[in-house]
Amino acid sequence: MSGVARPDRRAVAFGGLAATFAAALATPAAAQVRVERAPSAAAPKPLPFLAGGRVVSEGEGLTYQWPGVYFEAAFTGDSVFFRVGPGDQILHLLIDGRRVGEMIRPDPGLYRITGLERAAHCVRIDVVSEHQAGPARFDGFALDGDGVARSRPRRLRQIEFIGDSHTVGYGVGLDRRECTTQEVWASTDNTMAFGPLTARRHQADYQINAISGRGVVRNYGGAALPTLPQAYPYALFDGTTRYEATDWSPQVVVVDLGTNDFSTPLGAGEPWATREALSADYEATYVRFVQTLRARNGDAFLILMIPPSAEDEIAVAVGRVAEQLKTAGEDRLAVLSTGALAFTACDWHPSRRDQEQIAGVLSAFLDAHPEVWSRGEP
Repeated sequence: MSGVARPDRRAVAFGGLAATFAAALATPAAAQVRVERAPSAAAPKPLPFLAGGRVVSEGEGLTYQWPGVYFEAAFTGDSVFFRVGPGDQILHLLIDGRRVGEMIRPDPGLYRITGLERAAHCVRIDVVSEHQAGPARFDGFALDGDGVARSRPRRLRQIEFIGDSHTVGYGVGLDRRECTTQEVWASTDNTMAFGPLTARRHQADYQINAISGRGVVRNYGGAALPTLPQAYPYALFDGTTRYEATDWSPQVVVVDLGTNDFSTPLGAGEPWATREALSADYEATYVRFVQTLRARNGDAFLILMIPPSAEDEIAVAVGRVAEQLKTAGEDRLAVLSTGALAFTACDWHPSRRDQEQIAGVLSAFLDAHPEVWSRGEP
């Protein structure tokens, strides 16, 4: 988490507006709310804000590539500005918890949400898309001369989710298995994935450190890309910008990995001669990764999820991982099964109902073990 005012007084060009805005408000008064491009002459004053997820401060803005990033601020007034930087991204705009618009691949520049009642408000922007091809950027909120900044209380709870496309929310917005590449990108929505669903139920800030197609030792189809444990130490997918955060110390860390390691047959040239050798490597690497998470996160409670797999291959391997960790002294660890899933979203991925089911499994466990949140709570 990080939160600072980030002014940006660069002129805004009125080039092509590659954004779509979709109002989603229920009351007549809210119907007056508009999202519009702000004129280049506007000179708003910066509004302090909080950023959730992994972000990198660069100049006057924030750059990010991991999914699940969000920005929040509080103010009193009837409008609020925000500045979008470059990068293909989908943004959901919320005022006081209500969706007021959606921006799809917005042009960089200054925008304004207007038509609000002059009162105290909270503004939130969720970055719901996945960005494996390159990072995106956000340059902060601002107010006009009549607006007044208010403090946005930090949540006491923090929870981190580590995983693959199931954790990303890949294609969850479409309830069909056959999707084009563009449809997958447009229907991926991390706010519908089990991580943010669980975090919202427990009033927790969250990080989503997940990449579609990645595994513990083997990526989908044996793709020669960094595995999730190899990418995890970095704030961006460049393998050089390391992630360092003094204000991120989750009480709970949830890991859901294994689908990509085991879901496709081994191919010629891969380093494992048999499935047994793959499983052994997976187990040893997973143990080391969890031990790294333990060293990084102190006394956080660790939860290992078991997604469905043929012949319970993942369940057996994760069970062995948990046994090895407990034998080595790990005593703040649980293993949870997602249960059977329908996989009716794009490319046989978890549907919205599946995601809600996984969130339900996690929430039931957290409700039954409130002590996992005790660090940091009054």
